[in-house]
Amino acid sequence: QVQVVESGGGLVQAGGSLKLSCTASGTIVVLNVMGWYRQAPGKQRELVATITRGGITNYGDSVKGRFTISRDNNAKNRVYLQMNSLKPEDTAVYYCNAVNNFDWWGQGTQVTVSS
Repeated sequence: QVQVVESGGGLVQAGGSLKLSCTASGTIVVLNVMGWYRQAPGKQRELVATITRGGITNYGDSVKGRFTISRDNNAKNRVYLQMNSLKPEDTAVYYCNAVNNFDWWGQGTQVTVSS
């Protein structure tokens, strides 16, 4: 079993910044990929960003150039999502995902961007 816990969501004005954190714990051998997805009301869950064990990153088109995913150098099972230049359309529940032989998901953290 793997537990995934997100933190750092909140309310911010358009143009502002937030940093999300995600920690995976439990029976972990190796996590191949960790990442962030989001789901806005009435919409499907979409990719925000992922990072592989080797440090390769991938971003959704809507966040490229504004969001940055990174790993904690001191805790390999922790990742961050730095979100800059936030827009109202970034409002969503943000979910952390961790992948080994299975997909593990956190409960999500709400990010609300006011105009």
